[in-house]
Amino acid sequence: MTEVTNAEEIVETVRSADEAGEPLLILAGGSNVVVADAGFAGRVLLLRAGGEGLRFGRGGDGRVALTVPAGMSWDTVVEAAVAQGWAGIEALSGIPGSAGATPIQNVGAYGQEVAQTIVEVTAYDRESGETRSLRADECGFAYRTSRFKGVDRWVVLSVSFVLYEGGDSMPVRYAELARTLGVDTGDRAPLPLVRDAVLDLRRGKGMVLDADDPDTRSVGSFFTNPVLSAAAYEGLVTRCADLLGPDVPVPSWPAGDDRKVPAAWLIERAGFTKGYRRGRVAISSKHTLALTNSDHGTTAELLDLAREIRDGVAKTFDVVLHPEPILVGVEF
Repeated sequence: MTEVTNAEEIVETVRSADEAGEPLLILAGGSNVVVADAGFAGRVLLLRAGGEGLRFGRGGDGRVALTVPAGMSWDTVVEAAVAQGWAGIEALSGIPGSAGATPIQNVGAYGQEVAQTIVEVTAYDRESGETRSLRADECGFAYRTSRFKGVDRWVVLSVSFVLYEGGDSMPVRYAELARTLGVDTGDRAPLPLVRDAVLDLRRGKGMVLDADDPDTRSVGSFFTNPVLSAAAYEGLVTRCADLLGPDVPVPSWPAGDDRKVPAAWLIERAGFTKGYRRGRVAISSKHTLALTNSDHGTTAELLDLAREIRDGVAKTFDVVLHPEPILVGVEF
């Protein structure tokens, strides 16, 4: 295991491993990773915050350019932005992990995702051996993915955002957050209030790290919300009417020309309720999408539970759920 604290050390270590033909696993917070019980047979590169700090500059038009090193804690970044009165990432409060992971996953929550504010990602290209700066439109951002996800080619070194001064949030787009704040969807609210509300909502779902709460021992949401074509969505509506009754609406929201359906809704109605347990692993008692390891369970046990849920939803609704975390040394 090699610990690095700046971009130069990252590049040097990656090049060294590649030249030696050594398998390499790059980890920062590790909060969205599921690793095989056998471990990883190779070198692990741990990204940690070091001497590099936040760099920012004002554009004179109410915009702030903010560049963040990959190893910095993401919530530290959000907390600093809110304290400065900079809007754009406030709804992403409380998400564990590093800043460098955010473009890989296109991290999002409560109506925001980092693709809305990222302007550039600086990454080391292991194919060419060069460091490149990629504009947002070169990053292939989509729902919970990007050109960086699922490939070993890119090592994120830093991420640049454009945020907005003023002290108020961006328009609140997520209905649950708007209700918590007591505002209408589309309204703005003071940044500290938005951050506090998001943290409270996440805490109530076991989604803020807490050593005293076993429900926080998870990778967050294990499954992504399925995105269905119009025809597939109509098929789901028909199937649900037969199974659940014609008066039970199927929740969804637009995703371009498609419809996004909440995975948690499908999981619960396929018979997997909060607290559902399989040996030493379980569905969180607070949040159906989180699979928790509260009793020293194994990766094999965790994935057996995940497969049971996936297969149950597929059998009930003919919809296939896909895992959100990065899987290392295991297949799903």
